[in-house]
Amino acid sequence: MDIRTLELFRHLAGTLHFARTSLACNITPSALTRVIQRLEMEVGEPLFLRNNRSVELTFAGIAFKKYAEDVIHRWDRLKGELSEEDVLSGELSLYCSVTAAYSILPDIISKYRLVHPRVQMKLETGDPAQALSRLVNRDVDAVIAALPEKMPKNFRFLKMVTSPLVFISSRRFPNMIVHKKEGIDWDKTPMILADKGLSRERMDLWFAKNRLVPNIYSRVAGHEAIIALVNLGCGMGLVPRLVLEKSPFLEEIVILDAVPELPPYEIGLFTNQNNLTNPKIQALWDLAGPGQTP
Repeated sequence: MDIRTLELFRHLAGTLHFARTSLACNITPSALTRVIQRLEMEVGEPLFLRNNRSVELTFAGIAFKKYAEDVIHRWDRLKGELSEEDVLSGELSLYCSVTAAYSILPDIISKYRLVHPRVQMKLETGDPAQALSRLVNRDVDAVIAALPEKMPKNFRFLKMVTSPLVFISSRRFPNMIVHKKEGIDWDKTPMILADKGLSRERMDLWFAKNRLVPNIYSRVAGHEAIIALVNLGCGMGLVPRLVLEKSPFLEEIVILDAVPELPPYEIGLFTNQNNLTNPKIQALWDLAGPGQTP
């Protein structure tokens, strides 16, 4: 077995989905199946239980996952130690939201490229609610995301910015919000909420605590999409202020008063604890830390 085989196994052990791993690792599903079959023959035990509906790790698969992660981490550390004149090279993969890509990431990347120009930066953007799962599945080396209520096991977090959650409406459609004597009529005012993620969890918790049933107009992926629909007068939304401040619709949006004050977002850099043995990732962590300059 080689490092590539171990990396494919590790990724599949995280996703438990052949199609996702084949897409993320640039290998056909049939080729991935053959790799796993050869690996199981070498190990002498089935590593996955699979049928038409699901894939699960066997007891041997769980044990082999620990072995694979250890070998890969040792290999990454060795490559770093053998780098010519301690010059880092290779690829570093990151995932974040579109907003984070042009508000938080540029400062980090500019510092990193100045100090480590031979490292190739690979950036993916998408729904921030997917960020931590991308890290769990080892699709990327690090992500920028909001700190969840419960920190995933073996994750490291480096806080970079705090952003309050704000309720917003369209300046052009003020009558979209329905009022009653006590304030907003939550039963009648349409809301546009994130399909999943931290803002949705906090909103749902507030509704449950106050025994209210929201009038949900739409569930969308990404805070940018919420702002776009609010701007069109489709409903009221909840987004981090950081996202709103970077939105092209900022001047068309009103931040509402007399609304619940939900806990703010703490946004920063995440990676797996074991990833910090990789010199490229440790260098990113050092440069992204407070007070660090190239």
